[in-house]
Amino acid sequence: MAGVTNAAYRQLCREQAEAGAVPAGGQAGLFVCEMITSRGIVARDRKTLDMLQFDPGERVRSVQLYGVDPMIMARATEILITDFAVDHVDLNFGCPVPKVTRKGGGGALPYKRRWLELILTAVVGAAGPHGVPVTMKTRIGIDDDHRTHLDAGRIAEQAGCAAIALHGRTVQQAYSGEADWDAIAALKQHVSIPVLGNGDIWEAGDALAMVRHTGVDGVVIGRGCLGRPWLFRDLVDAFAGVSSRTLPTLGEVASMIRRHAQLVVGYSDEPHGLAEMRKHMAWYLKGYPVGGEIRRALGLVSTFAELDDALGRLEPDVPFPVAELGSPRGRQGSARARVALPEHWLDDPAAVDLDLADAEIGVSGG
Repeated sequence: MAGVTNAAYRQLCREQAEAGAVPAGGQAGLFVCEMITSRGIVARDRKTLDMLQFDPGERVRSVQLYGVDPMIMARATEILITDFAVDHVDLNFGCPVPKVTRKGGGGALPYKRRWLELILTAVVGAAGPHGVPVTMKTRIGIDDDHRTHLDAGRIAEQAGCAAIALHGRTVQQAYSGEADWDAIAALKQHVSIPVLGNGDIWEAGDALAMVRHTGVDGVVIGRGCLGRPWLFRDLVDAFAGVSSRTLPTLGEVASMIRRHAQLVVGYSDEPHGLAEMRKHMAWYLKGYPVGGEIRRALGLVSTFAELDDALGRLEPDVPFPVAELGSPRGRQGSARARVALPEHWLDDPAAVDLDLADAEIGVSGG
């Protein structure tokens, strides 16, 4: 998740996961760096490279890579592995943001089957000699009339990908409506490589339900962890067969916010780190009875003194708002009337337009 899963937030989520019932010698999940553009890496763009931060406790350095040019993506993969000791590369073919899809990237690209094959083959070829696995994430398709997930799974398997993750929505749906878990189950039946399911996992029980419904080998958490880093503790417990549910009081949430702020500032400085924290406040406080004045103060913090003052005005004994359990978090909105695509994109699913690849978005994020 661009702009969210930076090194600080990954560390916070990992700390929560490791507080759960992690099997002896096991790992409490895989925490993936926010989406980064391949062209930014190859161009050695400072903003892009600054996003490649990892905390010492990350046993597996995992990065999600975006791009549309096979050779640029292969070169970026080489740089990630050799210069940044990255252990896992995940390719993003699921982003529904118009600035990405109108360039033929993200969730639009799998429609071009041959193009997808070229990218996957190039990246797997670059990572293979180093023993680094490559996975991909995608969506059901551009819309209901242009479904691509089964072809994408076949191509990923043939190219040598280690696994494929499927968000059970189309690009047109974006984050609206309900995820189609039946489509995830169909992909699981279609390929022999591991399949991970994504979509509408808000609580640990949802993850177990998805596994039962689809037979997937694991789950991918996106918006479900916004303002809820303790979800990973519940997930670890749930998959270990331990019955638990974390329901923090408002005071415990305040402590979590303070810890998050410390981590963010540790990777930058106080003004920039606390500015980064502002967008997280509404997610953390969702459902809690917190007045508008305190919410505004938390949304404008620029120093630890201001943060501590605002957090100190919260009522610490306010219980978790159980009515929020199972409710969506983050972006939702409505389905798009049409998906932003390059001109004539749907004319030929076998076409490869490397001139368009040269127009790849050069700014990380999205």
